[in-house]
Amino acid sequence: MDIIMYVALGLVAGVLSGLLGIAGGIVIIPSLVFLFGFSQQQAQGTTLALMVPPIGILAAWTYYQKGFVDLKAAGLICLGVFVGGLFGARIATALPASALQKVFGVLVLLVGIKMILNR
Repeated sequence: MDIIMYVALGLVAGVLSGLLGIAGGIVIIPSLVFLFGFSQQQAQGTTLALMVPPIGILAAWTYYQKGFVDLKAAGLICLGVFVGGLFGARIATALPASALQKVFGVLVLLVGIKMILNR
């Protein structure tokens, strides 16, 4: 049953990723924590591991074909994520899961409020 649930989660995340540009932080991590019982670190680590292959390539290609991809910005951000991810992972794995979950929740809440208010 877990196999079907994991694939279903991936399909939902994929659709939302292609549609809204979200998946890992908004869909997959909370789902792994609340539906599958992962710790916050397990959920974040698993989500990072699934991003290693070029999972968004087909969605990104579709956006690129329509002129909605800035390759320079994407490359530079990728470089920053590559290096920054190491430091973030070291901090996250040293924190208690409850503290990390609160930090994650506050970040998602603040982003949501900012997007709703659009200021």
